[in-house]
Amino acid sequence: MRQAQVSRNTKETRIRVEVNLDGTGCSQIETGIGFFDHMLEQIARHGMIDLTVQAEGDLYVDGHHTVEDVGIALGQAFAKAVGDKAGVRRYGHSYVPLDEALSRVVIDLSGRPGLVFECAFTSAMIGGLDSQLVREFFQGFVNHALVTLHVDNLRGINAHHQAETIFKAFGRAVRMAVESDPRAAGTVPSTKGVL
Repeated sequence: MRQAQVSRNTKETRIRVEVNLDGTGCSQIETGIGFFDHMLEQIARHGMIDLTVQAEGDLYVDGHHTVEDVGIALGQAFAKAVGDKAGVRRYGHSYVPLDEALSRVVIDLSGRPGLVFECAFTSAMIGGLDSQLVREFFQGFVNHALVTLHVDNLRGINAHHQAETIFKAFGRAVRMAVESDPRAAGTVPSTKGVL
C-alpha cells in the first residue's frame, strides 16, 4: 500500500496528514474552515485516496496559514506515498463540470514544482474560505509534492461551483497519474530513468 503520514508543527499551525493512494475515497477532515474541509473531501472521494487531515491554525488571524500549511503537509505526504514513481502513469488530467462551471486540471509527477493557476473567482469569500487561498493551497502542494500542475477554471458564475470543479478535477487527475500502468510495470516513466 502506498501510504504516508506527515506532521507539521509551527508557531502558526499544528497539522497531521495521512494519505493512502490506494484507498477507497474515505476521509476524515477537520481544519476549522468548513468549506475547505468540503473541498478536501472532494479530493479524497474523486481521487479514490483515503485522506485524514487534522489541522489547528491561527484562524483568529485568518485562514491563510492553515490552508497553505495543509497544502504543504499534503504535498509532503503525497511525495512519500508515491515513492520512486515506478510503474505509474505519471500524467493525469480531468475536466469536471458543476452546473454552469467547468474546470480542467492536468498534473505531471515530474519531480519539478510548477503551478499555473487560472481562475477568476466571482466572490472573495466562499463560506469561510477566502477564495485567494485556493491558489495558495495548490502552491503549497506543488512545492512539496514536486509536481507540475495546471489548473484552469474555464467558466463559472458561482464561486462555490468554480472551486468545487477545481478540487474534483484535481482528485480525478491525481487518481489517473498515480494509477499503475500494466505496460510499464516496475519502470520509471521517464527517459532519464528517474523522476
